[in-house]
Amino acid sequence: MPATASEPAGRARIRWSARLRLTLLYGALFFVSGACLLAVTYLLVVQSPASKGTKVTTTNASRDTETQEITAEISYVADRERQQAQRTLLTRSGIALGVMTGLSGGLGWLVAGRVLRPVRVMTDRARRISAHNLHERLAMPGPADDELKNLGDTFDELLARLDTAFDAQRRFVANASHELRTPLTLQRTVIEVALNTRDPDVKTLRAVCERALAIGEDQERLIEALLTLASSQSEVFRTEPLDLADIVTGVLDDLTATHPDNVTLDISLAPAPTAGSTALLERLVTNLLGNAQRYTPDGGWIRVTTASHSGTPTVRVVNSGPVIPREAIGSLYQPFQRLGHRSARADGHGLGLSIVAAIADAHHAQIATTQGPEGGLDITIAFPQEGIRERA
Repeated sequence: MPATASEPAGRARIRWSARLRLTLLYGALFFVSGACLLAVTYLLVVQSPASKGTKVTTTNASRDTETQEITAEISYVADRERQQAQRTLLTRSGIALGVMTGLSGGLGWLVAGRVLRPVRVMTDRARRISAHNLHERLAMPGPADDELKNLGDTFDELLARLDTAFDAQRRFVANASHELRTPLTLQRTVIEVALNTRDPDVKTLRAVCERALAIGEDQERLIEALLTLASSQSEVFRTEPLDLADIVTGVLDDLTATHPDNVTLDISLAPAPTAGSTALLERLVTNLLGNAQRYTPDGGWIRVTTASHSGTPTVRVVNSGPVIPREAIGSLYQPFQRLGHRSARADGHGLGLSIVAAIADAHHAQIATTQGPEGGLDITIAFPQEGIRERA
């Protein structure tokens, strides 16, 4: 890394890599432990009886002065020799400690490099992975309880989720493009046919305009559904206390005009207080009921209930209709997924249940979907007991 303007010229900035930090840590730990060992050893040598010298005592007062002087001289020389030996021991031990600290730093550098080698391998492999090869994995070897292998496996799980998300996004874009292109092509064809007709009368032009207007309204519904799906997945909305029973009541009032007369509607609404976005939950219930209406045949029935089971608010929609294979239920919540058998009223774009799933996920709600008792679907959405916190 080049030196900055505040640093002296020709002086490079130290790169404090993980390997260097581990090396310094190993060296510092060895130095501290070696210094403590040296201090303890030195104190033991100093406090030993042999290092304190021999104390000369006289029990006979008649000993002459010459003997006392010789004894004092011997004691003085012994003390000097002992102190010199202690200094020599301390100096040589310090030199040995410095040499071993340097060696431990070198060994720490090698050990740190070996320990961090899997991290470098993961870094190199991760750099080569992009949106075009998300199917690749790190595939780190090692025992199952190894921390670095667990890190690699966690990263592989993240790549798998990203790969799935990218595939879903590509399919969504392709399906949305197809859904938007089809009405545009149909609208253009209708207009071109009218323009190629010689001397069209008012009735013909009116029919063409009505047809083009109907196609435009279908496009508006599709775009509105796409925007609702996007806003639900963004999870950016404000919440407020509400009751699922009130939400269902308001939606049923709006759908009364479009509800088929030959389909029985069974309603049982008990208080189910929670918290969330009123607009999004109204869309959730609208899509649930709309999906039930589309796939309920003449003479069938739809059952709508709200309740609070053990403090958990739920909304449930059950309808009769064609039998849906269990393995196909999960795919119904994917965008633009339609059943192979469709009733006369099934004119949607395959976004209804995917919007339901996105809104439920944004509200931390759980969806349970099973086959209905007489065909159709049995969908129960359970919301958190305390609702969700207000989002900015």
